[in-house]
Amino acid sequence: MQNAEKQTAKPNVIDAILSIFDSTVGRKYIMGLSGLALVGFIVFHLAGNLSLFFGAEAFNSYVLKLESLGPLIRLAELGLMAVFVFHIIFAFSVTAQNKAARKTRYAVKGNAGKPSRKTIASQSMIYTGLVLLIFIVAHVWMFRFATRFNPEHVTIHGAEVINLYTPVVAAFKNPWIALAYSAVMLLLGMHVSHGFWSAFQSLGAYHPRYTPVIYTAGVLLALLLAVGFIALPGWVYFMVPVK
Repeated sequence: MQNAEKQTAKPNVIDAILSIFDSTVGRKYIMGLSGLALVGFIVFHLAGNLSLFFGAEAFNSYVLKLESLGPLIRLAELGLMAVFVFHIIFAFSVTAQNKAARKTRYAVKGNAGKPSRKTIASQSMIYTGLVLLIFIVAHVWMFRFATRFNPEHVTIHGAEVINLYTPVVAAFKNPWIALAYSAVMLLLGMHVSHGFWSAFQSLGAYHPRYTPVIYTAGVLLALLLAVGFIALPGWVYFMVPVK
């Protein structure tokens, strides 16, 4: 009898998990959690990239630390890719559901008031997201895969590592790449400014007292991220001497 009960319970658990993906609330939860996870990665990524300000050895030391993690960094990359894919899929899904549920378009576009906080950033999320998707593919190819073809190696603290500093500097010395990178980082700031607050709202964390604080924190975080990333090509283009 106990075995029979266990066997009948398993499908119910699976059905409950799958129902999360089918429900609007479940999809918003997944999109919110994946969005916050991606924001965490972006903060970590910027923190590491800031070593670019301290020269080749500092930046390549950062690369060495990542590479020294071995299988863990590969596992983290796969996990990040999964989170990113989930975020994209459910972003499109929730956007489509919202459009389908909207019977009439708003006659006047603007801030719809609390808790919606309709802004340019909120209304352009799907478009800034698409631009960021294209950017990430190009960015990963340029600095993750293309650098693996005939790579230049340097020795840092007695260990050999790919010299990623040189191709990064070469890319940012190109004015078109520097400008395009900076423009996309502005869009990243817009995306995060709304996405950070919206993620908490999707998770049900709305409160008249705390929501304005979360909203302000999201705007400040987005500003810091945009400025931090834009400073990188600016520093390289104007301050790093050409060899």
